[in-house]
Amino acid sequence: MDSNQVRITKTEILSDNWYVLRKITFDYQKKDGTWETQYREAYDRGNGATILLYNKQNQTVILTRQFRIPTYLNGNESGMLIEACAGLLEKEDPESCIKRETEEETGYQISNVKKIFELYMSPASVTEIVYFFVAEYSNEMKINNGGGLEIEQEEIEVLEIPFEKACQMIDSGEIKDAKTILLLQYAKINSIF
Repeated sequence: MDSNQVRITKTEILSDNWYVLRKITFDYQKKDGTWETQYREAYDRGNGATILLYNKQNQTVILTRQFRIPTYLNGNESGMLIEACAGLLEKEDPESCIKRETEEETGYQISNVKKIFELYMSPASVTEIVYFFVAEYSNEMKINNGGGLEIEQEEIEVLEIPFEKACQMIDSGEIKDAKTILLLQYAKINSIF
């Protein structure tokens, strides 16, 4: 599809509080050549990066646990979610972002990361692309307790979990975060341990 098949006719900002929610009116040319007017809302929160920290020797991974209001509103009784370290790019390149976020959230200072892929996580309504990374960690890389930034109202618990247990936590429903499941499955399929 090229841009000649989409004509944006109107953009309305519905919210510009935390991030930007827009209502887009556009004409879309269907396969049969006819045009159809459609309306969609798109939430723009910027792009992000996520990482799975793993330790081959100990067969462990570093994950985090924090409160996520959308999950609470959708039936997660405690609102707590176990997930891989992640954050928004904030005008950085993905690699610099994930190194910064790793230090802020987990307390580990890493230097070597490997990008494995980039994905749209919820393309029907969110513009965000997430860049996925993996990196080895060791106890020597721990420079602080992590936990996030108070100025960002973060209260993050750092978890060191045996890799096999983390995989079992997907089956038990303890891990429900898509990016985390993708990273753990990548680790299993590619035998990084």
